[in-house]
Amino acid sequence: MKLSEIKNQLNTAQTVAFILPNGTYVPEHFHVTEVGLITKNFIDCGGTVRNETVINFQLWNANDFEHRLKPKKLLDIITLSEKVLGIGDFEIEVEYQTEETIGKYDLGFNGKDFMLLHKQTACLAQDQCGIPPEKQKIKLSQINTESSCCTPGGSCC
Repeated sequence: MKLSEIKNQLNTAQTVAFILPNGTYVPEHFHVTEVGLITKNFIDCGGTVRNETVINFQLWNANDFEHRLKPKKLLDIITLSEKVLGIGDFEIEVEYQTEETIGKYDLGFNGKDFMLLHKQTACLAQDQCGIPPEKQKIKLSQINTESSCCTPGGSCC
């Protein structure tokens, strides 16, 4: 989800809620402790230099059980971040502390709540590192045996 998309959703939202990939909600007393701009400069395994820029939201649970972030307040935080940091309309990445470690998630929206989506890794230079394309899986029942010269009772070529 891009920054413009979350802003559009917040303009009409009644509440701000985030759902983890396992279906549980981030506790409603969370804080947005950071909005940042992260630029990653790297080289892939094929030798191509790449740049990636994302907007980072950090969610944090405090012992402030009376706190409830309202859509207008999050919009105000985003507006200030755009002004001060010069943030453009980039994809959003969300950091959230689980029991084990800080997780990084993509952001989606289900029509009511924001969804933290698992991020996936991938090789960006598959054509250069010799990784074969994934083979298409088909069911044996989908194979057309009529065109085969080696059908039961038939003769082979």
